[in-house]
Amino acid sequence: MPGKLHSHHSSSRPRSKTLILTLSLFAFSLIVILLFTLSSSTRPSSGPYPSTPSWPVTSFVASLEHFLIHKAPNLSVSIRDDTVHAGSDDDARKFDEVVFERENRWLNDDPNYPLSFPIKVYVYEMPKKFTYDLLWLFHNTYKETSNLTSNGSPVHRLIEQHSIDYWLWVDLIAPESERHLKSVVRVHQQQDADFFYVPFFTTISFFLLEKQQCKELYREALKWVTDQPAWKRSEGRDHIFPIHHPWSFKSVRKFVKKAIWLLPDMDSTGNWYKPGQVSLEKDLILPYVPNVDLCDAKCLSEYSSKRTTFLFFRGRLKRNAGGKIRAKLGAELSNVKDVVIEEGTAGEGGKWASQNGMRRSLFCLCPAGDTPSSARLFDAIVSGCIPVIVSDELEFPFEGILDYRKIAVVVSSSDAIQPGWLLNYLRSLTPSHIKEFQKNIAQYARHFVYSNPAQPLGPEDLTWRMIAGKLMNIKLHTRRSQRVVKGSRSICRCDCWWPNSTVPNPLNPVLG
Repeated sequence: MPGKLHSHHSSSRPRSKTLILTLSLFAFSLIVILLFTLSSSTRPSSGPYPSTPSWPVTSFVASLEHFLIHKAPNLSVSIRDDTVHAGSDDDARKFDEVVFERENRWLNDDPNYPLSFPIKVYVYEMPKKFTYDLLWLFHNTYKETSNLTSNGSPVHRLIEQHSIDYWLWVDLIAPESERHLKSVVRVHQQQDADFFYVPFFTTISFFLLEKQQCKELYREALKWVTDQPAWKRSEGRDHIFPIHHPWSFKSVRKFVKKAIWLLPDMDSTGNWYKPGQVSLEKDLILPYVPNVDLCDAKCLSEYSSKRTTFLFFRGRLKRNAGGKIRAKLGAELSNVKDVVIEEGTAGEGGKWASQNGMRRSLFCLCPAGDTPSSARLFDAIVSGCIPVIVSDELEFPFEGILDYRKIAVVVSSSDAIQPGWLLNYLRSLTPSHIKEFQKNIAQYARHFVYSNPAQPLGPEDLTWRMIAGKLMNIKLHTRRSQRVVKGSRSICRCDCWWPNSTVPNPLNPVLG
């Protein structure tokens, strides 16, 4: 018996060593696999959707992917606000009383009121079919589709160009600890708000839904918003609608014409907006999302000696409406030494050709298209190329803050199409003047780059600074509308407003 026990113990030693070695190797293998998995999950993806993008993110596609996968699930369950789903006129009256009490208290207690800063924005918690569902629709169809609009532009790329609704919203709803802007703060009680943001993705719905389905969704969104007590109180004057593509929300615009619209331009020709719908008094011009990558300080230095093209244009030369100027300019400037005028192409190849051309050019021609504005202006600025703007009806983003005379050459259409005039004018600019343009463009570029998180002095920040300047006028018109006697001449407007046009004002002799 003892002998068997002895035999058992003596044979167990090598087995124990073997078992320990096996377990050690197994544990080591698990650690290696775990480390590899973690490193793989944090490694940037080679596709359009990096799983952990570097911050701040300036790509709409990459930012959206990260937001939907990593941020949205937590945000959707953590929101606590007082959005109502339907409000009566009595609710609006009660809400007005609460707002009066609040503002009266601030007037007596806050020496800075009504010029308090930051502005307070309430973000409506709309049903997901107006928000998250549309973002997922874009996300799920981005890779598979090659849909083009009637003029040949890729649908999803157009949505990216006009994605200001996403960039503003994703910053507003982010946890306060992750935000960098000091110009705006989100509030969760309607009575505390200066403004109300409507997070409806009008451009995505216009391009990716069937026509009748889109119109129905527009009507549902309209009813949802106009049922809110805050809307009834002000008739929407303090509500912000991102309507950045000129075709979006078109079927119901007339019902929200008192609200603040975030637009790409005014288009006073009447081709896109009906008379009385848009004005610089109530609305705000926002820049397109650039099609090309930002040329940062290092990039500008590298390309400073490579700008061998004097004037560059790449795009469609045949356009409608105000864009007819393109064909005339193309005919005037083609086959001229040091000038590149070429027809553009869609897709990644077209993007890189435009980006490379702009970075290698001194001036970039920015004529009107179907509308007075185009993303080309902002592509030029972020590329360090001096914009040459030929668009008589164009209104500029943030012009209450930025001085475009310091970064762009603005000429009239009538002058630009005269034989030899444009090139002679540009060649007359002195080297010191050109260097001043380039220095200012390098400083201004960050004002046109959307990002997540939004950066101080970026376009999101300047948007809220510009909107803050509208606050007192909105309060004036809201209170005035509440007390005007029925049947009186209650329309208050300035009929002498003149659009941004180089055509001589026929009133000048009289005014003189």
